[in-house]
Amino acid sequence: MLERISIDPKICHGQACIKGTRIPVHQILQMLANGDTIEELIEEYPSIKREDILACLDYAGTLAEEQLSPVETIESNN
Repeated sequence: MLERISIDPKICHGQACIKGTRIPVHQILQMLANGDTIEELIEEYPSIKREDILACLDYAGTLAEEQLSPVETIESNN
């Protein structure tokens, strides 16, 4: 993942991007979440490869794993 994702304060305000591009990781994730396929993303952005997109997913998974967020529960009044 680290060879495909970069964070540079001089590029995209320090957002995580696919290395060698100005394509933010969050943009790739949002496009996938909205139904775009990996193949469509590669066609839309010819400078990236399948491995770059998988690195974006890996990066997001790592962030989600490292942070603990409380989940609110709804108690029933039964």
